Amino acid sequence: MASGFAPPKLADFILTEKLGSGTYATVYKAYRKVDSREVVAVKVVSKKSLNKHSMENLLTEIEILKTVRHPHIVQLKDFQWDNENIYLILEWCSGGDLSRFIRSQRLLPERVARRFLQQIACALQFLNERNISHLDLKPQNILLSGSVLKLADFGFAQYMSPWDEQSSLRGSPLYMAPEMVCRRQYDSRVDLWSVGVILYEALFGRPPFASRSYAELEEKIRSDKPIELPPGARVSRHCRDLLLRLLERDPEARITFAQFFGHPFVDLEHMPSSESLGKAKELVLQAVQKDQEGERSTALSLYCSALEHFVPAIHYENDMQRKEALRQKVKQYVSRAEELKALVATDNKISFEEHSSARDILREMARDQPRLLAALNLASTAIAKDEVGEEDYDTLDLYQQSLGEMLLALAAEPQGRRRELLHREIKSLMSRAEYLKENMKMRETQTAVSMDREPLSESVRTWNYTGHPITPAMYACCLQ
Repeated sequence: MASGFAPPKLADFILTEKLGSGTYATVYKAYRKVDSREVVAVKVVSKKSLNKHSMENLLTEIEILKTVRHPHIVQLKDFQWDNENIYLILEWCSGGDLSRFIRSQRLLPERVARRFLQQIACALQFLNERNISHLDLKPQNILLSGSVLKLADFGFAQYMSPWDEQSSLRGSPLYMAPEMVCRRQYDSRVDLWSVGVILYEALFGRPPFASRSYAELEEKIRSDKPIELPPGARVSRHCRDLLLRLLERDPEARITFAQFFGHPFVDLEHMPSSESLGKAKELVLQAVQKDQEGERSTALSLYCSALEHFVPAIHYENDMQRKEALRQKVKQYVSRAEELKALVATDNKISFEEHSSARDILREMARDQPRLLAALNLASTAIAKDEVGEEDYDTLDLYQQSLGEMLLALAAEPQGRRRELLHREIKSLMSRAEYLKENMKMRETQTAVSMDREPLSESVRTWNYTGHPITPAMYACCLQ
């Protein structure tokens, strides 16, 4: 490294303030000397500090970053070298790192943590498809550019298939999977553990193994005690489920990459992206067509699906005029969805009342089958809770438990009147459960958007202070 406090000289760039330093490298903010005066980050690695192993890490980092182009991964623009140093010219991220952002906020609301998690998951999915493992995921290695997160520092990254095992110790103990420390044998699943730690820290302000000393840290890492959320933690059901499955000490029992990418809390399908508006438009055209054809229930379902994509489309849009135009369009679709909701609800009420008498007959016919009778009683409890407005996961669980038992009974039931009634009951309960599930999902989305105050960018916050919040009806409408 260049001696003294002055940054090293580089032909095409002016290196200015030091952004940070580690064992092998120092990162500077820099400007391109000619043309655009582009701002970049320059990672300066002293050749003298490199042993064979660290040189291999650096070459792998360069090789990986040269081939990777993704909106949520820091771009390597160029690399150079001279007698003393190797220089990586990297994309500039003006917002600092996620660690600093979390400290500045103390902890993040779940909706903000989820938005960040979606971006991390999107990058990891891209890497996973190319058999690349980061192996050092932590908030300090995730940079912010406006409201966009970007994975950085691939110094420990490796080309690894999910079944490839490594034995050399890498990464930071606070974010390191237990198998890296305890067994010294690990594979790509360590990245999933690290994601869990990052999400935990974002939500609760500290990582799960936060300790006063290294001895205490090591004891927590080597413990067999399952990870628990802080007492009184208030997170959604899906968030809790994902956290505990990511922070599973046994890598064999940990959530898989496929399960992670498909998890309802990650919900990559509705991540704000350049594709959100296209998906919303396609669905709303289908909704309008079904509406015109008089297929109310199908139209309502399509309007709701479209609105689920319109919300991230509004978040993604930066142009204020287009953003406002989108809001006005959404208001029109919400208004029509409200009308359809009332019409479909009336149709369903009649249908559900008809099924009520059939359910009583089925209960009488099931007295010789205790398990089926118990399932019918569970369904009745769910319906009673549902009809008094207890639209929650406990009610949904009751529906799902009763349906599970009834489907088993249906498979064993011979042809006849009881089978016919049981089949009708299952269809009716599935409709109710789907209705409830969609209602809850829409309500959660409404809360996330209507309370959206994350300090990310003006374009993100605008949705709330322009006076055009999304109405509850938009999210109340759902598949009947």
